[in-house]
Amino acid sequence: MRNKRQEYPLLEQVLILDAGAEGKAVGKVDGKVVFVPYAMPGDVVDVQVTNKRKGFMEGRVVKYHKRSDDFREPFCEHFGLCGGCKWQHMPYALQLWYKEKQVVDNLQRLGGLTAGTVRPILGAPDERFYRNKLEYTFSSRRWLTDPRPKNDLPHTKGLGFHLPGMFDRILDIEHCYLQADPSNEIRLAVRDFAIENGFTFYDPREQHGLLRNLIIRNTTSGQWMVIVVFHQKDQDAIDTLLGFIRERFPFLHSIIYVINNKVNDAIGDQKLRLFAGSDHLIEEMGGLKFRIGPKSFFQTNSVQALHLYETVRDYCGLSGEEVVYDLYTGTGTIALFLASGAKKVVGVEYVEEAVADAKVNAELNGVGNADFVAGDLGKMFDQRFVEAHGHPDVIVTDPPRAGMHPRVVERILALRPTRIVYVSCNPATQARDLALLTGDYELREIQPVDMFPQTHHVENVALLVRKEKTANVSAS
Repeated sequence: MRNKRQEYPLLEQVLILDAGAEGKAVGKVDGKVVFVPYAMPGDVVDVQVTNKRKGFMEGRVVKYHKRSDDFREPFCEHFGLCGGCKWQHMPYALQLWYKEKQVVDNLQRLGGLTAGTVRPILGAPDERFYRNKLEYTFSSRRWLTDPRPKNDLPHTKGLGFHLPGMFDRILDIEHCYLQADPSNEIRLAVRDFAIENGFTFYDPREQHGLLRNLIIRNTTSGQWMVIVVFHQKDQDAIDTLLGFIRERFPFLHSIIYVINNKVNDAIGDQKLRLFAGSDHLIEEMGGLKFRIGPKSFFQTNSVQALHLYETVRDYCGLSGEEVVYDLYTGTGTIALFLASGAKKVVGVEYVEEAVADAKVNAELNGVGNADFVAGDLGKMFDQRFVEAHGHPDVIVTDPPRAGMHPRVVERILALRPTRIVYVSCNPATQARDLALLTGDYELREIQPVDMFPQTHHVENVALLVRKEKTANVSAS
């Protein structure tokens, strides 16, 4: 007997109370929390429940009875379908307030901590067009928002972003507000030329089609890189498309292509081929230069990255005599930013290609007191490592969203540096790790930094200072 599809209730007149995790708004019905996207505190909405769990429900708004007094009209035509910029219906000042609140709530609720000082969040000077990298996906199955029947449409090809939770549906983007022009012009020109010339777009279900991804990178100094990812090698078509890009956009600093016939979109393990120009860009930040290749990791908001690194440097309190460990160093940006104020900086990173980039960047900037080591911190961060590189006076750690491995936390505690500066893109896992460190360390200060306006994402920098233990002395 076939199971009937579970029917979920419609919740009427739900008052939205808060802005919660993953950018979703929060309401309560009969004491039970309900999470919904694209709403904001002060809204009164009807919610169609789509998922029920023991402690909460999830749903989508089907009717707005009242909009919040703080509501502002979204500026992007794709709002509500595209998975990005979910908070653009909030004034920016309110976005910042909820991001700062998110940091403090996580510290108190998950970490059981009270920060000595919470500095006001550092807002971004640019609310739009702040990203230096965007990755788009070609698809033969674009999401059809056009009201005409499918048979009346000229084509079903699209170039844009994945719809949330749909690996095979792409929202065809007309104008994106994340990256400055000519990013939009490049994307639209490539899409239209490919359609006009009959190039096939990738079908993720059938796993065929020529065009797969388009990546656009830029620097604050005006250098631009275009990377086109093809699913199959058709050199005539490749040369035709890339030749068009070179002719249409002669200012491009770099045009690169990749053949990726794997199931997944990752190109980290694929061979890159230079079609025209240079194989890298140069970004300048804080008096330093950074080489950015097509695979290089670099903070996607260059302007706010500088403010983030300045905060880290201030928290390190360097006098020129310290040995600094920069854990999860990536391409060495923080390590190189600190090197001029330290005796020695040691960067450690799992990804070997990133370490190679870090070494190139050190040479590019004439930095001779920075060492970069590739390896798994959970395994290699032992006494032999310390003997080889020196005992750390300061440890900076910038782990991925999952936070630090428990063995890394244990090793930091054993080393007892004077200061720990913890950078995180996930306040929840940061709070968990800080709770493990604050037995021996005082959480002296935290500084939230907004790297991604119009979203719920927030970076946070925490300063921990070692507690001085006083020995018990008996009276004689």
